[in-house]
Amino acid sequence: MTTPAERPAHDPHHGLHSEEGARRGEHPGRDPRAVIKVTDLAWLEFVKPDLARAETFARDFGFTVAARTPDALHLRGTLPGPHCLVIRKGPASHFLGPAFLAADRADLDRLARATGRAVRPLEEYGGGHGVDLLDPSGLPVRVVHGVAEQPALPPQRPLVLNSGARAARINAPQRPPLEPARVERLGHVVLATRVFARALDWYLRHLGLIVSDFLYLDGQRGRGPSMAFIRCDRGTLPADHHTLAMHLGPDPGYVHSAYQVADLDALAAGGTYLASRGYRRSWGIGRHIQGSQIFDYWRDPDRLLVEHFTDGDLFDHTVAPGWAAMSASGLAQWGPPATRDFLGTSPSPALLRTVARALREENELDVPRLAALMKAMAS
Repeated sequence: MTTPAERPAHDPHHGLHSEEGARRGEHPGRDPRAVIKVTDLAWLEFVKPDLARAETFARDFGFTVAARTPDALHLRGTLPGPHCLVIRKGPASHFLGPAFLAADRADLDRLARATGRAVRPLEEYGGGHGVDLLDPSGLPVRVVHGVAEQPALPPQRPLVLNSGARAARINAPQRPPLEPARVERLGHVVLATRVFARALDWYLRHLGLIVSDFLYLDGQRGRGPSMAFIRCDRGTLPADHHTLAMHLGPDPGYVHSAYQVADLDALAAGGTYLASRGYRRSWGIGRHIQGSQIFDYWRDPDRLLVEHFTDGDLFDHTVAPGWAAMSASGLAQWGPPATRDFLGTSPSPALLRTVARALREENELDVPRLAALMKAMAS
């Protein structure tokens, strides 16, 4: 943790979105040679063994079913755009990978030339084309353009609030209904990787993403960051504080995904509805530090972690990365302490096997790095 005496004078990050900015020679958080600049997440793809059960949870969580076949479930939010999720039928629940939106068709050609891949027509998503890649962790990543967009659906209206001397609601009691928090859109996905530095540079180089905030392990800032919150570079147009977040960890792959809802009441009433249906909250309700979102995390029937969020930060391309020490207590401004379930630190034989395997492989995890990660998640 940087003390006031150690903090650079006139640091523009102090009091903005992180403790401080980069020091000389640290990662700049962007790549000036980016091949293309994606504009958003398009959708995420999963495999589930029981599509009927997946659909029940999806409706309870607040998704709208855009299409349903015996082998696939397409889910969407209320805002216009492509579907949020594709869930395919398969023997075991797992994450297939993300799809990102390219700004134009020429970007797909440029990306294909740079990676030795091909641009292929997309037959399942209402038209368009895509390029299929593998990131350094071996995760499939698709970049798409020209996919059919869904029209807007009726929104869940934010409540009219009385605040201080501002009386906007007179003779009208507040009675938000107990119903699912209607998902508006896909916000971000969080991934773990054993090759954090390589994966980070790959996403910045190939997709033109830029870093909003870095987290580093206590006493190991000189070894570089261990987590990054990464946004789309839309120039002067604001983008979500993070569309992708990645952290160094022994168990690579999907950590959680987040879906925007209208306001705090929608999020809280939606959480009460989920609890009434027997689902288990993982962590919440609270407000994050990096990104500022009000959050609420839940486990689906296959124990995958999903988040309702509202009121997140939006940055344009002028905001440089902030730097802060990683800690469990540093994940929220207010709310209950982060749970072991959310942090993934509940001891189990499977976790011990995963850690042992990670330490045997050639990657960025070693005993000091792992010990610092464990300390951060307990602090």
